Amino acid sequence: MKEISYQKFLDDYEFERLRIKIHSEKGELRDIVIQYESFLNNKWHPIVRYDCSHGFFHKDIMKPNGEKEKQIIPISSLKDALNYAEQDIKDKWVSYKERYSKKLKK
Repeated sequence: MKEISYQKFLDDYEFERLRIKIHSEKGELRDIVIQYESFLNNKWHPIVRYDCSHGFFHKDIMKPNGEKEKQIIPISSLKDALNYAEQDIKDKWVSYKERYSKKLKK
C-alpha cells in the first residue's frame, strides 16, 4: 500500500494547517485522513479530523479536553470524501478555531 502525506497552510502566517494522508493500492484510494490543526499557545492542536476509521467516513470535532464529537458523513466514494473534507475545512476553519478556542479558555 502506498502512503502520501502532505500539508497545506490555510493562512499567510502558517499558524493554520491542513494535514492530509492518503493510502492507495493499485491506483485506488483505500483510506484518507484530513486534519485541520491550529498553532495555539506554542503548540499544534488538532481541531477537526475527517477519516474512515471505524469502517465509515466521518468527522471528529475535537475538544481541548480530548473528547471528540463524531458526525457520520454519508459519502461512499473516498475521492468525493477527500474533496468534501478539504473544502469544508477551507470554508469553515475560522469558525472551527473559534469554537475550539472558546473551550480552550475555560
